[in-house]
Amino acid sequence: MECRVLSIQSHVVRGYVGNKSATFPLQVLGFEVDSINSVQFSNHTGYPHWKGQVLTADELNVLYEGIKLNNVNHYDYVLTGYTRDKSFLETVVDIVQELKRANPNLVYVCDPVLGDHGSMYVPENLLPVYKSKVLPVAEVLTPNQFEAELLTGKTISTEKDAVEVMDLLHNMGPDTVVITSSDLPSRTGEQLLVALGSQRTVKPDGTTDTQRIRMEIPKVDAEFVGTGDLFAAMLLAWTHHHPKDLKAACEKTVSVMHHVIQRTISCAHKMAGAGQKPSPAQLELRMVQSKADIESPDIVIEATVL
Repeated sequence: MECRVLSIQSHVVRGYVGNKSATFPLQVLGFEVDSINSVQFSNHTGYPHWKGQVLTADELNVLYEGIKLNNVNHYDYVLTGYTRDKSFLETVVDIVQELKRANPNLVYVCDPVLGDHGSMYVPENLLPVYKSKVLPVAEVLTPNQFEAELLTGKTISTEKDAVEVMDLLHNMGPDTVVITSSDLPSRTGEQLLVALGSQRTVKPDGTTDTQRIRMEIPKVDAEFVGTGDLFAAMLLAWTHHHPKDLKAACEKTVSVMHHVIQRTISCAHKMAGAGQKPSPAQLELRMVQSKADIESPDIVIEATVL
């Protein structure tokens, strides 16, 4: 039985970000991926130069209409990432709602890209759309700490705060929430990043059960682009394979990330030469070279159940 994903994300000619980060890994894991490119750029915007086009909400509608007219608009998953236009985001929600009417079991995986480290890098008018329209139709959400705080209006200073924020996000819609990175202190050293996850499942008797996990991930001293898009795609894949086991899904997701990043950083340093800082082109994710790790990752990071 094929499993089909509609991925609405950015596209770059050179490198790995958005759909380029998500499509290959999902295909390697057996998913059919239909991509709508929200932008088509020469490369990501971390390079000195970039050129390209942006898809409008009307153009998104036209593409979706074409799929619909051919009656091939049946999907098991929708995956979305960076969007910077309010009407585009609202159109995505309309499409998700229509696809859910055709398949009530559809799972919407949303990476609510709003900003990081205390500052927003999308227009502020997107925040109310995420809160009132996107979250109610999303099943899986992958914010960073700043995005989780923005969406709930609550600051995270402790693990208890993070659990409360994840519960608030559950109440807004998603059953599965993973805070992909936080500023919380690691229990074992400064060089570790803390990620947290929470999954709410409804038991046969109608009561809910919540599994919460914590992961400590080695920090890497480099600026990568496309890692958040890869994370959301891998969480989609591994929650599909482990639908009631967030611990296993997150361990596999984070282990894939670790292998891809380690391979990327080691290749980048070799290319840059001793003592030189790698360029954006040298730091493009080594995705194809990581095919085997994507298919069956060695588990190098274990999650703790809270």
